Amino acid sequence: MAWFLRKKKKILTSIDDRKDLPKGLWYRTPSGKIIDTEELKKNAYVSPEDGYHVRIHSKEYFKILFDNGEFSEKNIKMISKDPIQWEDCKKYKDRVKETIKKTNLYDAIRTGVGKIKGINTVISCMDFSFIGGSMGSVVGEKIHRAIKYCIEKKIPYILISKSGGARIMESSFSLMQMAKTIAILTQLREYHIPYISVLTDPTTGGVTASYALLGDVNIAEPGALIGFAGPRVIRETIGKDLPEGFQTSEFLMDHGFIDLISSRKELKRNIYNLISMMM
Repeated sequence: MAWFLRKKKKILTSIDDRKDLPKGLWYRTPSGKIIDTEELKKNAYVSPEDGYHVRIHSKEYFKILFDNGEFSEKNIKMISKDPIQWEDCKKYKDRVKETIKKTNLYDAIRTGVGKIKGINTVISCMDFSFIGGSMGSVVGEKIHRAIKYCIEKKIPYILISKSGGARIMESSFSLMQMAKTIAILTQLREYHIPYISVLTDPTTGGVTASYALLGDVNIAEPGALIGFAGPRVIRETIGKDLPEGFQTSEFLMDHGFIDLISSRKELKRNIYNLISMMM
Protein backbone atom coordinates (compact mmCIF):
# COMPACT_ATOMS: atom_id res chain seq x y z
CA MET A 1 0.00 0.00 0.00
CA ALA A 2 3.00 2.29 0.36
CA TRP A 3 2.97 2.95 -3.39
CA PHE A 4 -0.43 4.67 -3.10
CA LEU A 5 0.86 6.94 -0.36
CA ARG A 6 3.56 8.50 -2.54
CA LYS A 7 3.54 12.27 -2.20
CA LYS A 8 5.43 12.93 -5.44
CA LYS A 9 2.89 13.69 -8.16
CA LYS A 10 5.14 13.21 -11.21
CA ILE A 11 5.45 9.41 -11.41
CA LEU A 12 5.93 8.95 -15.17
CA THR A 13 9.04 10.20 -16.94
CA SER A 14 8.48 12.49 -19.93
CA ILE A 15 9.96 11.75 -23.36
CA ASP A 16 12.34 14.70 -23.04
CA ASP A 17 13.65 13.40 -19.71
CA ARG A 18 13.91 9.78 -20.86
CA LYS A 19 16.25 10.49 -23.75
CA ASP A 20 18.82 11.80 -21.25
CA LEU A 21 18.64 8.82 -18.89
CA PRO A 22 21.96 7.41 -17.60
CA LYS A 23 23.74 4.59 -19.40
CA GLY A 24 22.11 1.21 -18.95
CA LEU A 25 18.51 2.40 -19.04
CA TRP A 26 16.06 2.06 -21.91
CA TYR A 27 13.70 4.05 -24.11
CA ARG A 28 10.45 2.66 -25.52
CA THR A 29 9.16 4.02 -28.84
CA PRO A 30 5.40 4.43 -29.50
CA SER A 31 5.42 1.16 -31.47
CA GLY A 32 6.83 -0.68 -28.45
CA LYS A 33 10.44 -1.05 -29.62
CA ILE A 34 13.03 -0.77 -26.86
CA ILE A 35 16.51 0.72 -27.24
CA ASP A 36 19.34 1.55 -24.87
CA THR A 37 19.42 5.33 -24.30
CA GLU A 38 23.14 5.56 -25.04
CA GLU A 39 22.62 3.78 -28.34
CA LEU A 40 19.70 6.09 -29.12
CA LYS A 41 21.91 9.12 -28.56
CA LYS A 42 24.63 7.75 -30.85
CA ASN A 43 21.98 7.17 -33.51
CA ALA A 44 20.91 10.86 -33.56
CA TYR A 45 17.92 9.98 -31.35
CA VAL A 46 16.44 7.78 -34.08
CA SER A 47 15.29 4.30 -33.12
CA PRO A 48 17.14 1.75 -35.31
CA GLU A 49 14.30 -0.72 -34.80
CA ASP A 50 11.47 1.29 -36.36
CA GLY A 51 12.99 4.62 -37.45
CA TYR A 52 11.04 6.61 -34.87
CA HIS A 53 12.47 10.13 -34.46
CA VAL A 54 12.47 11.17 -30.80
CA ARG A 55 11.76 14.87 -30.28
CA ILE A 56 14.99 16.71 -29.49
CA HIS A 57 15.97 20.31 -28.73
CA SER A 58 18.20 22.89 -30.40
CA LYS A 59 21.15 21.67 -28.34
CA GLU A 60 20.99 18.26 -29.97
CA TYR A 61 20.37 19.60 -33.49
CA PHE A 62 23.37 21.92 -33.25
CA LYS A 63 25.54 19.02 -32.10
CA ILE A 64 24.32 16.85 -34.99
CA LEU A 65 24.66 19.47 -37.75
CA PHE A 66 27.62 21.69 -36.88
CA ASP A 67 31.13 20.31 -37.41
CA ASN A 68 32.35 18.89 -34.09
CA GLY A 69 29.25 20.45 -32.51
CA GLU A 70 31.06 23.81 -32.44
CA PHE A 71 29.17 27.09 -32.95
CA SER A 72 28.74 30.59 -31.57
CA GLU A 73 25.29 31.65 -30.46
CA LYS A 74 23.76 34.98 -31.48
CA ASN A 75 21.24 37.22 -29.69
CA ILE A 76 21.07 34.97 -26.66
CA LYS A 77 19.32 36.99 -23.94
CA MET A 78 16.31 38.38 -25.79
CA ILE A 79 13.17 38.11 -23.62
CA SER A 80 9.51 38.86 -24.35
CA LYS A 81 8.15 42.03 -22.68
CA ASP A 82 4.47 41.07 -22.20
CA PRO A 83 3.10 43.72 -24.63
CA ILE A 84 -0.61 43.28 -23.76
CA GLN A 85 -0.26 42.43 -20.04
CA TRP A 86 -1.71 38.94 -20.61
CA GLU A 87 -3.00 36.92 -17.68
CA ASP A 88 -4.81 33.55 -17.64
CA CYS A 89 -4.19 31.10 -14.80
CA LYS A 90 -0.95 33.04 -14.30
CA LYS A 91 0.65 36.20 -15.65
CA TYR A 92 2.50 35.85 -18.95
CA LYS A 93 5.62 37.52 -17.56
CA ASP A 94 5.64 34.99 -14.69
CA ARG A 95 5.18 32.12 -17.15
CA VAL A 96 8.17 33.35 -19.16
CA LYS A 97 10.33 33.62 -16.04
CA GLU A 98 9.36 30.11 -14.91
CA THR A 99 10.02 28.64 -18.36
CA ILE A 100 13.43 30.31 -18.56
CA LYS A 101 14.34 28.79 -15.19
CA LYS A 102 13.02 25.35 -16.17
CA THR A 103 14.54 25.11 -19.66
CA ASN A 104 17.63 27.36 -19.44
CA LEU A 105 16.34 28.99 -22.65
CA TYR A 106 15.36 32.64 -23.06
CA ASP A 107 12.73 31.96 -25.73
CA ALA A 108 11.54 29.35 -28.21
CA ILE A 109 14.39 29.72 -30.72
CA ARG A 110 18.19 29.78 -30.73
CA THR A 111 20.58 30.90 -33.47
CA GLY A 112 23.99 29.33 -33.99
CA VAL A 113 26.77 30.24 -36.41
CA GLY A 114 29.21 27.49 -37.39
CA LYS A 115 30.32 25.21 -40.20
CA ILE A 116 28.60 22.31 -41.96
CA LYS A 117 31.37 20.24 -43.53
CA GLY A 118 33.48 23.38 -43.82
CA ILE A 119 30.76 25.70 -45.14
CA ASN A 120 29.93 28.69 -42.93
CA THR A 121 26.24 28.44 -42.05
CA VAL A 122 23.63 30.02 -39.78
CA ILE A 123 21.10 27.70 -38.14
CA SER A 124 18.04 28.89 -36.23
CA CYS A 125 16.36 26.08 -34.30
CA MET A 126 13.08 26.22 -32.41
CA ASP A 127 12.59 24.55 -29.02
CA PHE A 128 9.19 23.00 -28.27
CA SER A 129 9.98 22.93 -24.55
CA PHE A 130 9.61 26.74 -24.38
CA ILE A 131 5.84 27.36 -24.27
CA GLY A 132 5.21 24.81 -27.02
CA GLY A 133 7.76 26.36 -29.36
CA SER A 134 5.28 29.17 -29.92
CA MET A 135 6.15 32.10 -32.17
CA GLY A 136 6.21 35.43 -30.37
CA SER A 137 7.97 38.74 -30.95
CA VAL A 138 11.35 37.37 -29.82
CA VAL A 139 11.17 34.46 -32.28
CA GLY A 140 10.39 36.85 -35.14
CA GLU A 141 13.15 39.26 -34.16
CA LYS A 142 15.75 36.51 -33.78
CA ILE A 143 14.89 35.12 -37.23
CA HIS A 144 15.06 38.65 -38.67
CA ARG A 145 18.51 39.26 -37.16
CA ALA A 146 19.79 35.85 -38.24
CA ILE A 147 18.79 36.48 -41.84
CA LYS A 148 20.30 39.98 -41.79
CA TYR A 149 23.55 38.36 -40.66
CA CYS A 150 23.33 35.87 -43.54
CA ILE A 151 22.85 38.72 -46.02
CA GLU A 152 25.79 40.62 -44.54
CA LYS A 153 28.13 37.61 -44.58
CA LYS A 154 26.60 35.98 -47.71
CA ILE A 155 26.19 32.60 -46.05
CA PRO A 156 23.27 30.10 -46.24
CA TYR A 157 20.44 30.00 -43.71
CA ILE A 158 18.89 26.89 -42.14
CA LEU A 159 15.72 27.13 -40.04
CA ILE A 160 14.49 24.14 -38.05
CA SER A 161 10.83 24.46 -37.07
CA LYS A 162 9.19 22.72 -34.11
CA SER A 163 6.20 24.71 -32.96
CA GLY A 164 2.58 24.79 -31.86
CA GLY A 165 2.08 28.04 -33.80
CA ALA A 166 1.63 31.69 -32.86
CA ARG A 167 1.89 32.62 -29.17
CA ILE A 168 -1.58 33.58 -28.00
CA MET A 169 -0.21 35.54 -25.03
CA GLU A 170 1.18 38.13 -27.43
CA SER A 171 -1.99 38.37 -29.56
CA SER A 172 -1.53 40.45 -32.74
CA PHE A 173 2.13 41.07 -31.91
CA SER A 174 2.65 37.36 -32.49
CA LEU A 175 0.71 37.34 -35.77
CA MET A 176 2.79 40.28 -37.01
CA GLN A 177 5.85 38.02 -36.93
CA MET A 178 4.44 36.09 -39.88
CA ALA A 179 4.66 39.17 -42.11
CA LYS A 180 7.96 40.25 -40.57
CA THR A 181 9.73 36.95 -41.26
CA ILE A 182 8.28 36.62 -44.77
CA ALA A 183 9.51 40.14 -45.62
CA ILE A 184 13.09 39.43 -44.55
CA LEU A 185 13.06 36.06 -46.34
CA THR A 186 12.12 37.94 -49.52
CA GLN A 187 15.25 40.04 -49.08
CA LEU A 188 17.34 36.91 -48.57
CA ARG A 189 16.02 35.53 -51.85
CA GLU A 190 16.83 38.77 -53.67
CA TYR A 191 20.47 38.30 -52.63
CA HIS A 192 20.37 34.70 -53.99
CA ILE A 193 21.34 33.25 -50.62
CA PRO A 194 20.03 29.70 -49.95
CA TYR A 195 17.33 29.16 -47.36
CA ILE A 196 16.60 25.58 -46.31
CA SER A 197 13.61 24.93 -44.08
CA VAL A 198 13.56 21.79 -41.92
CA LEU A 199 10.16 20.79 -40.55
CA THR A 200 10.09 18.50 -37.52
CA ASP A 201 7.40 17.07 -35.27
CA PRO A 202 5.25 19.10 -34.73
CA THR A 203 5.18 22.11 -37.07
CA THR A 204 1.77 23.76 -36.92
CA GLY A 205 -0.22 27.00 -36.91
CA GLY A 206 1.24 30.33 -37.94
CA VAL A 207 4.74 28.90 -38.25
CA THR A 208 3.55 26.52 -40.98
CA ALA A 209 1.64 29.39 -42.59
CA SER A 210 4.74 31.58 -42.78
CA TYR A 211 8.44 30.76 -42.85
CA ALA A 212 8.31 26.96 -42.39
CA LEU A 213 7.06 26.25 -45.94
CA LEU A 214 8.93 29.05 -47.71
CA GLY A 215 12.33 27.41 -48.05
CA ASP A 216 14.14 27.17 -51.35
CA VAL A 217 14.05 23.52 -50.30
CA ASN A 218 11.64 22.21 -47.67
CA ILE A 219 12.91 19.15 -45.80
CA ALA A 220 10.85 17.17 -43.28
CA GLU A 221 11.71 14.43 -40.83
CA PRO A 222 9.81 11.14 -41.29
CA GLY A 223 6.41 10.96 -39.66
CA ALA A 224 6.37 14.60 -38.53
CA LEU A 225 3.02 16.26 -37.84
CA ILE A 226 2.79 19.27 -40.18
CA GLY A 227 -0.29 21.43 -40.66
CA PHE A 228 -2.07 24.69 -39.92
CA ALA A 229 -5.19 23.78 -37.93
CA GLY A 230 -5.95 20.53 -36.12
CA PRO A 231 -7.75 17.68 -37.92
CA ARG A 232 -10.95 18.15 -35.89
CA VAL A 233 -11.19 21.84 -36.82
CA ILE A 234 -10.61 21.10 -40.50
CA ARG A 235 -13.10 18.22 -40.49
CA GLU A 236 -15.80 20.38 -38.96
CA THR A 237 -15.05 23.25 -41.37
CA ILE A 238 -15.19 21.29 -44.61
CA GLY A 239 -17.72 18.73 -43.42
CA LYS A 240 -15.77 15.76 -44.78
CA ASP A 241 -13.63 12.96 -43.42
CA LEU A 242 -9.91 13.49 -43.85
CA PRO A 243 -7.60 11.08 -45.74
CA GLU A 244 -5.57 8.55 -43.78
CA GLY A 245 -2.18 9.92 -42.74
CA PHE A 246 -3.36 13.50 -43.22
CA GLN A 247 -0.84 16.13 -42.02
CA THR A 248 2.16 13.80 -41.99
CA SER A 249 5.44 14.44 -43.80
CA GLU A 250 4.70 11.62 -46.21
CA PHE A 251 1.24 12.97 -47.11
CA LEU A 252 2.60 16.48 -47.71
CA MET A 253 5.44 15.06 -49.79
CA ASP A 254 2.92 13.28 -52.03
CA HIS A 255 0.99 16.53 -52.48
CA GLY A 256 3.93 18.78 -53.30
CA PHE A 257 4.39 20.75 -50.07
CA ILE A 258 7.63 19.02 -49.10
CA ASP A 259 10.65 18.54 -51.36
CA LEU A 260 12.52 15.91 -49.35
CA ILE A 261 11.94 13.61 -46.39
CA SER A 262 15.25 13.03 -44.63
CA SER A 263 16.19 10.83 -41.72
CA ARG A 264 17.91 12.84 -39.03
CA LYS A 265 20.99 10.66 -39.51
CA GLU A 266 21.25 11.86 -43.13
CA LEU A 267 20.20 15.46 -42.48
CA LYS A 268 23.69 16.97 -42.30
CA ARG A 269 24.81 15.27 -45.52
CA ASN A 270 21.64 16.29 -47.35
CA ILE A 271 21.88 19.92 -46.21
CA TYR A 272 25.55 20.05 -47.19
CA ASN A 273 24.81 18.69 -50.67
CA LEU A 274 22.07 21.25 -51.17
CA ILE A 275 23.92 24.33 -49.98
CA SER A 276 27.12 23.35 -51.79
CA MET A 277 25.18 23.14 -55.07
CA MET A 278 23.13 26.29 -54.43
CA MET A 279 26.10 28.43 -53.40
